[in-house]
Amino acid sequence: MPQRPIILSTTDHSRESAGMTYVYPVVSRRAGGVSIGINLNPNNACNWHCIYCQVPNLTRGGPPPIDLGLLARELDAMLEDLITGDFLERRVPTGQRRLVDIAFSGNGEPTSAREFPDAVMVARDAISRYRLSDSVKLRLITNGSLIDRRAVRHGLENLARARGEVWFKVDAADARSLARINGTRAEVAAIRRRLEECSAICSTWVQTCLFELDGHSLSPVELNALVSFLAAQRGVIRGVRLYGLARPSAQIDAPRLSPAPEAWLYQVASRLRDQGLTVEVSP
Repeated sequence: MPQRPIILSTTDHSRESAGMTYVYPVVSRRAGGVSIGINLNPNNACNWHCIYCQVPNLTRGGPPPIDLGLLARELDAMLEDLITGDFLERRVPTGQRRLVDIAFSGNGEPTSAREFPDAVMVARDAISRYRLSDSVKLRLITNGSLIDRRAVRHGLENLARARGEVWFKVDAADARSLARINGTRAEVAAIRRRLEECSAICSTWVQTCLFELDGHSLSPVELNALVSFLAAQRGVIRGVRLYGLARPSAQIDAPRLSPAPEAWLYQVASRLRDQGLTVEVSP
């Protein structure tokens, strides 16, 4: 008997669902429909190690060389199935059957790929070729740690020319929380500078994951630091996307994690709005 197709959901963002190397479809609760993901880190390597990351066997490091020709062919095949085929009817729940973006995300930091600027051009050309410029957004989901690289800034310039946008991760704004949550020794001042540089090149949102660790959310001191950091970006960033845990972590500390109360997420959102920020919440 033929196997039934796997129905996509917001709780399963498997990179293997399409059987491709770089391209995978997901239903994104934050984007609000079907997102075509581009995974430039097929070796599960990242320069950060976020405690809530869903990537199994996550390792420190960068990606292997990217086959841009294969990426282009896979993206064409996925778009063809979505636009002229029956992919949406076969694989996507009713109410989510619309293509909303092509997003550089995947199993590690996408800007760590040397070919990142060219990969942006591959995606931009595909959007143009399929006449999707008015309906499909090109996005980069990043931890922002490599903005200092000239090639990364060049990729952001390509993204901006495609009227794309960046979702820049800021989960905390104090050294202890950054180490605990994101597994990085990045300095808050450096994150602030990179966020401002990114925003100066391309339209940028901050995305912040809030959750409980050992039954506790951010302490008042930690939350105050985060709110103050984000408030200082008013007028620099487009806004803040707060989201909670929807999928299980694949990291060793996964049993210590649990979703933050939805009411608390909205309280944080209210505090940020009081600071003049635009805020979207995805519990």
